[in-house]
Amino acid sequence: MPKGFYTDDRGRVRVRSAAGGGRRSRSALMAGLIALSAVGYGGAVGLSAGGAAGGGGPGLGVEQRKEESGELARLGDADAAWRRMGLRGLKRTEKQHAACEDASFGGVREFLRRHGCASVDRVLFIVGDDVGNSAVIAVAWVGFGSRGDARAFQDLVDAAGTGDVKALGAAQVGLPDVAFTGANYGSERDRTTVAVAEAEVATGYVTPEVLDALAEVAARLPR
Repeated sequence: MPKGFYTDDRGRVRVRSAAGGGRRSRSALMAGLIALSAVGYGGAVGLSAGGAAGGGGPGLGVEQRKEESGELARLGDADAAWRRMGLRGLKRTEKQHAACEDASFGGVREFLRRHGCASVDRVLFIVGDDVGNSAVIAVAWVGFGSRGDARAFQDLVDAAGTGDVKALGAAQVGLPDVAFTGANYGSERDRTTVAVAEAEVATGYVTPEVLDALAEVAARLPR
C-alpha cells in the first residue's frame, strides 16, 4: 500500500488525513493518487488508463487480461502475453536443464525419485511497468514418460505443503534472493508435460491478484 493510504474495514482504499493544508499536502495527495493509479491498487500493475506498457486497452479487468494473455502464452509469445497484461518483459534467463531430483524438494522430490521424469527445464522472467513496479516469475516444465505420471504429478504439486520444483536463483536476473512462497501459482498439463509457475514482487508494488494472474499466464507457455 503506498504511503498515506490505508484499507478500511470494508476493503476500501482511503487517504490518511494529514495535519495542515496548503499546496504541500495537496501535492502529496495528488502524488499518492498517481501512485495508486500506476500500480493498479485493487486492479493490476501497469494497468492505468490503458496500460503504460501497452496491452488490452482501458477498462479491462485483470481476469479478462489474464485470459487474453493466456491465449498468447499458449502460442509461445511471452512478450505479447506480458503486454496484454499491461506490462513488458524486462529480463529473462535462458531455459536451463536440471536433474529431476536435484531440482525439487519435499514430496515432489520423493515422487520424482520413485517415478522418475524425462526432463526438467526452468526459466525466470522479470516483467514490469514504466514506473518501477515489477514481478519475477519462475517457470518449470517437467516431462514424464506417461500421461498418468504427469497427471499424478500435477495433482501432487498443486496441493499445498507437498514440496515444489526449485526456482532458478534470482541472481541470474540481477535480483537478491527471492522467496517463492507458492501463494501466486499456476500449473498446466499438456499430454506428458506439466508446467509449474510462481510469481513474486521484484520491485515496487504489485497486487496479489496480478501476481496470481501472471503465474497462471506463465504456466501456459510451451516448453
